[in-house]
Amino acid sequence: MTEKDIKIEDEETLNEEPVAETDKEAESAEEKTPLEKAQDEIEELKDKWLRSVAEFENYRKRTLKERAELILNGGEKVITAILPVLDDMERAIENGEKTDDPAVLREGMELIHQKFMKTLEGQGVSKIETEDADFDTDVHEAVAMVPGMGDDKKGKVIDCLQKGYKLNDKVIRHAKVAVGQ
Repeated sequence: MTEKDIKIEDEETLNEEPVAETDKEAESAEEKTPLEKAQDEIEELKDKWLRSVAEFENYRKRTLKERAELILNGGEKVITAILPVLDDMERAIENGEKTDDPAVLREGMELIHQKFMKTLEGQGVSKIETEDADFDTDVHEAVAMVPGMGDDKKGKVIDCLQKGYKLNDKVIRHAKVAVGQ
């Protein structure tokens, strides 16, 4: 080869455009068989699926932890509301030792009871009314049937043996009542 031939060869290689990496990848993508393309898609979908499974598992663990914490500390609000009533009861016991007047003790107990009922109402607790009410199995529990009360008292609540309570319209304790027969 002569010097002239080498120059021509060098000029030809200089005139050629260098092939970029992305162009090589594009050429190789075109050269991929449908099987290789399908395998790449499978790998991509498998990765997405694994990420979704891991994300769901983390969500499940987080909700279980939050639920356990709610169960453990869910009554904190109610307990905090009841503590002032407990303080009043302790003061009443201390002051009860200083007096012999039962009227004063009774008045103190009534005040504490009223405060306690207001606290419960503030937490969504309400008393189930039984006076002159029709017997309702959703809120009442019949513990006695009283015969001979007359037709006007049939199926009605005669006496309440234990008060019932609701928490936000859900019965938490049925009222135990005597029902006319």
